[in-house]
Amino acid sequence: MTTPSIGRLPTAPATQRPDLLADPVQFALKHQPATEAFVAEIDPTLADTTEFCAAYDVAPEISANCVVVAGKRAGELRVAACMVLATTRADVNGVVRRRLDVRKASFLPMDDAVAMTGMEYGGITPLGLPGSWPVLVDPAVAALPYAVIGSGLRRSKIAVPGSQLAAWPGAEIVDGLGVPVH
Repeated sequence: MTTPSIGRLPTAPATQRPDLLADPVQFALKHQPATEAFVAEIDPTLADTTEFCAAYDVAPEISANCVVVAGKRAGELRVAACMVLATTRADVNGVVRRRLDVRKASFLPMDDAVAMTGMEYGGITPLGLPGSWPVLVDPAVAALPYAVIGSGLRRSKIAVPGSQLAAWPGAEIVDGLGVPVH
C-alpha cells in the first residue's frame, strides 16, 4: 500500500491515528477494513476547502466536499450526502431533489447535520454516515486516484481512492451531480 501525501502534508494509515477521526468514522473504517484511507493532521482554522487547499498546496481538483441535503415527502425527512469536487457545487434543486423524490431540497441545517452525523461541521464525510442515507458520488470524484475528504473532525483530512468512495455501502454514482462553479 503506497502512502499518499496530501499536498505538503504527510499521511498515516487512518487506522493508526484514530485520534484524528470522528467516532463514526473510526467505527466505519473498522467495519470496512479493506478501505485504503490515509489521514493527515491540519490546523482546524484552515478546514474550509479554499483555505485548506491554499495553505497545504492541495489542488481543488482532488478535494471533494461532502454536503448533506434534505427534503420532505409526505412528512418524511429524506436525507442524502453528496460528494462533489471542490471545483463544483452539488445540483441540489435538480439532480439531488429528483433523486430524493422531494418537491424542494436544501442543505441540512448545521445543527441538524452535526447532531445526525456525530461529526463536526466542516469535517462531515461519507465514511460513517447513517446507513439509511444514500451517498451520491459525482463520477469525477469516483475517478480520482485519491480524493481528499473530511475526517469527521475539522483538524484532519482523509485521502481515500475515489473508487472506494463509489463502492462504499449506500453509495451510488450520479451523473450530473457536480455542476461547475462559474
